[in-house]
Amino acid sequence: MLSYLTMVICLVFVAYVAGGVPFAFLLARRLSGKDVRYAGSGNIGAANVLRTVGTLASILVLVLDIGKGYCMVLLARVLGMDAASEAAVAGAVVVGHIFPVWLKFRGGKGVATACGAFVLLAPLATLFAAVVLFLVAGVTRYVSLGSILAALLLPPLTYLTQESVSVVLSASVVALVVILRHRSNIQRLLTGDERRLGDRSA
Repeated sequence: MLSYLTMVICLVFVAYVAGGVPFAFLLARRLSGKDVRYAGSGNIGAANVLRTVGTLASILVLVLDIGKGYCMVLLARVLGMDAASEAAVAGAVVVGHIFPVWLKFRGGKGVATACGAFVLLAPLATLFAAVVLFLVAGVTRYVSLGSILAALLLPPLTYLTQESVSVVLSASVVALVVILRHRSNIQRLLTGDERRLGDRSA
């Protein structure tokens, strides 16, 4: 029988691999023949699929990206893993999405996958962060700005909602990676060149 530590290591690895499944890339290629890495913003995520392919494909990508985060943490819970192990799995699935081995470590921004993972780990904190994301994106039409603010808020929100130390640490690491992944967006926001939600691009 596998030891508990071996099980955790195996599931963390599986979470990384599963997180790296590039649904945006696969669906965009299937539905339109476009490679989202070289179209629109170049990001492998739902917002760029909306921009380059269309609404239905974008919704499918969003659901699938959220789903892979949710399902991996749910699997850890079903297997009876503790909070620290669940938090490690959540971090791994997000990192897998951002740095997928399938696409030479060039992935998406990780926001949707993080939402799916942390809605199980810290439901109230994730809900508040998601509300901020949608409000900011809805008002400004800058999905990147909403994503950055939501990522910044997630760690303190997990602390304020009295989640475990492991969940707070995992949220902090994920937030840092997500924000670093948005470096180019931050630069474009500062210069006024950032694309808005709904902008079309070939």
